Amino acid sequence: MSVLTGAQIIIQALLAEGVDTVFGYPGASVVPIFDELYRHPEIKLILTRHEQAAVHAADGYARSTGKPGVVLVTSGPGATNTVTGLATANFDSSPVICMTGQVQTTMIGVDAFQEADITGITNGITKHNYLVSDVTELASVLKHSFYIASTGRPGPVLIDLPKDAIVGSCEFDYDFPIKIRGYKPHLYGHPNQLRRAADMIAESKRPVVIVGGGAVISDASEQINEMLYKCDMPATSTLNGLGVVPFDSPYFLGMHGMHGTIAANLAIQECDLIIACGSRFDDRATGRLESFAPNAKIIHIDVDTATISKNVTVDVPIVGDLRNVLNDMLPLLAAQKHSDWMEYIDELKNNSTVQKVTGGSRVSAYDVFDVLNNRVSSLENAIIVTDVGQHQMWSALLYQFSRPRSFITSGGFGTMGFGLPASVGAQLANRDKKVVCISGDGSIQMNIQELATAVINRLPIIILILNNGFLGMVRQLQDMANDGRFEAVCLMNCHKHPSECKSAENECRLFIPDFVRLAESYGAVGIRVTNEDELDKALCDALQRENVPTIIDIITERKENVWPMVPAGSSLDQILANGKPVNKESAR
Repeated sequence: MSVLTGAQIIIQALLAEGVDTVFGYPGASVVPIFDELYRHPEIKLILTRHEQAAVHAADGYARSTGKPGVVLVTSGPGATNTVTGLATANFDSSPVICMTGQVQTTMIGVDAFQEADITGITNGITKHNYLVSDVTELASVLKHSFYIASTGRPGPVLIDLPKDAIVGSCEFDYDFPIKIRGYKPHLYGHPNQLRRAADMIAESKRPVVIVGGGAVISDASEQINEMLYKCDMPATSTLNGLGVVPFDSPYFLGMHGMHGTIAANLAIQECDLIIACGSRFDDRATGRLESFAPNAKIIHIDVDTATISKNVTVDVPIVGDLRNVLNDMLPLLAAQKHSDWMEYIDELKNNSTVQKVTGGSRVSAYDVFDVLNNRVSSLENAIIVTDVGQHQMWSALLYQFSRPRSFITSGGFGTMGFGLPASVGAQLANRDKKVVCISGDGSIQMNIQELATAVINRLPIIILILNNGFLGMVRQLQDMANDGRFEAVCLMNCHKHPSECKSAENECRLFIPDFVRLAESYGAVGIRVTNEDELDKALCDALQRENVPTIIDIITERKENVWPMVPAGSSLDQILANGKPVNKESAR
């Protein structure tokens, strides 16, 4: 064994874990680690323009590859700037290793320069965190962190590194077995529970499969689609489960929940059995809990024991990795035909499509996704990344996803500003793929500085901005709840006194910012489009462009709403479409 400094131990551990990319931002406390990175060009260091963006980029890297994304930042504000990114990764079970600098151990607790109790701050938003008190602990902490982040239900792990642990020395040993008391993920379902689930599926007349983000994480797409075919039953998806069941599968009903399809929500409310695969039944997916799936028994498969029956009481809990569980359960399932139920499902799908509202003078969301589906969704190598807002829900409802890991978005935490830096991480991890970032004029401004990171690293990310001059989702909610009284949602320049400004006027059409000129100032390509033909041409050109990002600023309908929608606190069958309650009988 050789004697290494803490900084050298960190680099050797990263190499042992197969890390090829680190996202970060330097500072005084971590200079020795950056110096070691300089000596190891086989690990590519990506300098982002903000620490929050570094975590989002590592998150995008992790979600697109299934491998942990790695972050390195300095102490104090460098560490605290990672909080939103860590919470985002934690909610969506994304494996991220975040290393933060810290003052030396003798100065912790005395309010030293750039001291922050980052382990205390992040205790509730990470899967685990460590404060390394001595360099001799460092190798063990690093190895355990990668294991914890990537096993069981994945999640972010933070490692706080005091200066003396970074510059101190000790013998380096990384060849030891991992044994963590109290942490042993269950990877296989109990045989008795598998048999109970198989019997319940055989007895069901109206089953529905709910596909969650856990299906993506466990790479269980093949098993889920085999189960749907074998048992002849439909499937809905959560936001993060999109792509597991192809959009054109006869069994796929679309996303369910607050902005789910009418067919998906009605099927859940009328089924007699739910098989939940890697879904945690969050409030956006269930609607009013008391009336969720009132006639259904529930089988819940998840690797995280704490998730089962946390929100919805289930009848058959199965703890284990989803892919392993389904591999063991499929031989127990008898081939079935649910002809009457599937015929009804087809009627729901055929009769519950929300029609585009026509007559506007600008590009509609439907126009945007018509072009995207024609030009991008058929590509074998496309990855869609979104920010949060109306454009996110339109992406989920209208884009034709056909493969897992082709959709990256902030689901549980709903983080505006996620899209562009996550696109940077996804593109760096997948140089051979087309990464398209879909954003709004509100979300994109929260981390627009990462356009510099994309330009410097020659990343051909295509950034579509649905520019309606509003914080669109909040405006839609204010329109519904406040009788059209809009407050703090208009992003355009208005020369009137705020009390006189009821809605945006044509005279306000001043770009703040001008995204085309902003793109050009960063060294990217900027294009503004005002109709579907211009968008099609701009997108085709961008798809051919190499080594430079393209911003396409799409001037969209100002007050277009996302439909369907289940109002907060309502049951999944209390659906609004184009602002009016859905007639459930006509959907049949």
